[in-house]
This record gives sequence, C-alpha cells and structure tokens, in this order.
Amino acid sequence: MNTAVSNLVPAPDPGRCPVCGQPNGCAMAVERAGGEPQPPCWCTRASFSAELLARIPAAARGKACVCAACAGASRLVVAGTSRRCEGA
Repeated sequence: MNTAVSNLVPAPDPGRCPVCGQPNGCAMAVERAGGEPQPPCWCTRASFSAELLARIPAAARGKACVCAACAGASRLVVAGTSRRCEGA
C-alpha cells in the first residue's frame, strides 16, 4: 500500500460544519460555489468560544464555517449548561 496516498486527508467541505458535519448555512460558501451574491453570513455577527474553535480539525481551520447549532451549543456549554452539537 502506498502510504503517501493512505495518509491523505480529504479537503474540508466548505458547506459543512467541521465539528458535526451538518450543513453550516454559510452564505459566503454559497456565494463562492455559485457566484450568486448573498447577504452577509450569520457567522460574521457571531462569536465563537475558544473551546469550540479548538475542536475544529487543523485541516478545516479557515476553510469551513462552524454551523449555528454548534456555535449556539458551545455558548450554552460555556454558560454552564449541558447542550452540545452533534459533533461533541
């Protein structure tokens, strides 16, 4: 087996959350993919906890947005509740 090929990691899908794998609803990814202008993405107005950002695989950092469910769940976890996104 060629180890160089077996060690390849697929490129992250910019339309899927790198934490849970669900669609992330990123307007910027939609615009890049289709060329159709989009309104500002929800993520440009969101804040993300350091704990959530640390869970993003290195290969996906800066390439795929976290979904609103994971962002919201992370805020609740930071606030002390137990709700988590699917990728937890």
